Amino acid sequence: MSRLREEMKLIPTGAWVTAIVLFLALVVLSWRVFIPHDEDFNYWPRWGLMLFTVVMPMFLAVYVLLIGYVTGDARRRGMRYVMWTLLVIFIPNAIGVILYFILREPLLVACGSCGTQVKQGFAFCSKCGTALGHACPECRTVVQPGWSHCTKCGARLSK
Repeated sequence: MSRLREEMKLIPTGAWVTAIVLFLALVVLSWRVFIPHDEDFNYWPRWGLMLFTVVMPMFLAVYVLLIGYVTGDARRRGMRYVMWTLLVIFIPNAIGVILYFILREPLLVACGSCGTQVKQGFAFCSKCGTALGHACPECRTVVQPGWSHCTKCGARLSK
């Protein structure tokens, strides 16, 4: 399965339904209400009117799908998905979306022993206590392999 399909599955069904209904409603509304009642549209070519009535609602539908993606992705990463969804909705000009992609946390990692999802960088599993990586013997902070000293407490690490 491709990566795009996996990412598209994160979008909740409600967001897909909302985007499709919104798109169809805006196309019908613009074709039946806006265009016949506005004299400025009489000078547009037919292909321009059709392009306008399809492309403009498509931007809104894609934005709704993007909000759904942020919700699903934040939930998958163990973040506050309701807060991020509201930020994406209420911060204008897609700045909330940009902030999300800049500030989002890394994907969760499964514990090899019990399968619990834990954040990357944890030294031990929060459920079973299994070591997930190298830890300082003094302060139990995560350390990288090859370091000679702990960056938090300065303790010497054994090779």
